Amino acid sequence: MNTLRQFGADVFAVDLIGIAVLREFNIVIAAILLAGRSASAFAAEIGSMKMNQEIDAMLVLGIDPFEALVFPRFAALLLTVPLLTFVATLAGLLGGLLITWSVLDIGPTFFLQRILDRVGPSHFWIGMFKAPVMAAVIAGIGCRQGLEVGGDVESLGRRVTAAVVHATFAIIVIDALFALLYMQMDL
Repeated sequence: MNTLRQFGADVFAVDLIGIAVLREFNIVIAAILLAGRSASAFAAEIGSMKMNQEIDAMLVLGIDPFEALVFPRFAALLLTVPLLTFVATLAGLLGGLLITWSVLDIGPTFFLQRILDRVGPSHFWIGMFKAPVMAAVIAGIGCRQGLEVGGDVESLGRRVTAAVVHATFAIIVIDALFALLYMQMDL
């Protein structure tokens, strides 16, 4: 911000904050937090059920483990990740507003008006479009790792750790692919 101020371009801090928060930071931070929390929880829950042969018992009873264990987790993340992304967007913009107000003396009214005029809703929708994709990836990796657990606790620990690592890596790669796609589409 001080660099922008040196060149008399401190007003562009609002544009930078708006684009960064709306396109990237909101979904990436929310998805990484969920990868650590939800992917590991899904892997641990399903993995412990597999380790205790509860999934085998479900199959014997004629219950499809995918319908009973995997699909509800997918649905839950498909609903909550866009909501969490929206909350992350509001938090990021509020934080940017407070910083530009306190450091650059850019008032809240000017900040919000510049976000609306210069940044616009297209960046918001670009970021929100990523949310369901990230939700599916997190749920898919967490559930798959849980279903791959062997019969011992060591396998459970490895798979829970793998779920977090794979989901985090996938989020970063998918976000990079979205960036390339949007660049090709000139968005």
